[in-house]
Amino acid sequence: MVDKSDLNQALESVPWLEELSHENTQKLANISHVTTIEAQKFVFREGDIEDFIYILISGQVNIEMKVPKLQTILVHSAEPYDIVGWSSVTPVVRQRTASARASQRCTLIAIDAAKLRELCEENHDIGYVILCHIANIIATRLLVTRLQMLDILART
Repeated sequence: MVDKSDLNQALESVPWLEELSHENTQKLANISHVTTIEAQKFVFREGDIEDFIYILISGQVNIEMKVPKLQTILVHSAEPYDIVGWSSVTPVVRQRTASARASQRCTLIAIDAAKLRELCEENHDIGYVILCHIANIIATRLLVTRLQMLDILART
């Protein structure tokens, strides 16, 4: 088990959380824990209830989706300091739309999604930092998806 000082240190190592005060980082730590996932084990599976959002500290996590009549496809590979399961803090989505599998042993910060939504409502400084980062993730993933679709269309 990781103690609170290690959790605080892990949160303070995340570059995009540097804007937060020590007090606000502590508030995140109060609703978080550190977890380790072994290679090829799932962080979560498509269809699971969205209970945690994860910040990858070390390792790599592959985001995968099942495609009907095909196989499971790789959608994205998360690297250290990426968020995994970001849709769990959005207002409506409450079911995983993809699976996350560790491609190597990973250390992640697991943040309780329901408590994070509440914390973002109560503390707009935290909410702003978290949601700005998630907006950047969404924009990047949309761009990548568009490029993949253009590539598919170009081949047909």
